[in-house]
Order: sequence, then structure tokens, then C-alpha cells
Amino acid sequence: MNETEKKVKAALDEIRPRIQADGGNIELVAIEKGTVKVRLQGACAGCPMAALTLKQGVERHIKNRVPEIRSVEAVQ
Repeated sequence: MNETEKKVKAALDEIRPRIQADGGNIELVAIEKGTVKVRLQGACAGCPMAALTLKQGVERHIKNRVPEIRSVEAVQ
């Protein structure tokens, strides 16, 4: 595991309790060329607010903690 992956995992661990409080979860799938790919699980998987949570919450938090990350995308 490289340093960027460690930092991204730490950032996800910081926000995971908020996601779990709403009945969801988030899993790191991959980091490719500055893009973090995550899988939304539980209640988040079908939630109409998931896109907003992903961009305004998860992406913003990760980019603040790991500046080399450019974006966060949800994958199936």
C-alpha cells in the first residue's frame, strides 16, 4: 500500500461514521490517476442524495486531506 492509499483510507475512516449513521457504508475500490473509486453500500447505494454526498461530502473531505486527489467517483 502506497502513501496516497494510506491517506485516502484514513480520510474515508474519518467520514465513515457519518455515512454509517445513515445506514450506509463506503468502500475504497481503487485509486487511478488521481481519481478515487469508491463503492457506496447499504442505504447509500440506492439513495437519491448519494451523488451529492459523494461530491460535496466525500470528495471534498478526501481532497482536503489528500491534495493529489483530483476527484472521487462511485463504481458498482
